[in-house]
Amino acid sequence: MIDRQRVEGITKSGRSRVVSLDPSTVRALKAHRARQDEERLRLGESWKGGGAYVFTTGWGDPLFPDTPSSLMPKLIETHNKQNPRAQLPHARLHDLRHIHATTLLLAGVPVHVVAARLGHADPAITLRVYAHVIHEQAATAADVFAAALETQRRVEHLQLSEPCSIVTAHGNHDATRAKTLLAEVRLRALLLLRYQARTTRA
Repeated sequence: MIDRQRVEGITKSGRSRVVSLDPSTVRALKAHRARQDEERLRLGESWKGGGAYVFTTGWGDPLFPDTPSSLMPKLIETHNKQNPRAQLPHARLHDLRHIHATTLLLAGVPVHVVAARLGHADPAITLRVYAHVIHEQAATAADVFAAALETQRRVEHLQLSEPCSIVTAHGNHDATRAKTLLAEVRLRALLLLRYQARTTRA
């Protein structure tokens, strides 16, 4: 905005980017576009914005940049009134960006992928802003590794102590238990390797 006038230009970073969307979001945008097309046909020549903008005023003009931010608390208030058992906390529009990034990082998405979605030119920026999330993820990795080692120790103890009694003394019970524990440690090891691969790529 310059002197209360809309000015279109390049992004803050000077680069455009493509952001992948999930099917649910795509469906919502298509439904929004369909409603927008109906409104444009209804208004005819009074429609001002063409068809290039995703979010517009009722006349097709692009929204002022601060309009979505000012609508956020009103939307939350309306939701909370209609859904007393599913209350939403107070949040700014910009908070959705942080929620998105935090959710992706905790899910193990590589940092460079999250940085690209956020528009960070350098993943180091993402690492610095979300250092607390990275720290929590590292602690989770340590827990996974410790659990894998403990499971492996239990399997080795069961298999190496009194191997002849596994079947003769208790039938197939201990043998089945050993197989279950072995499968568990293999699964934990696989999860750990996948986690390490994701963090290495990041």
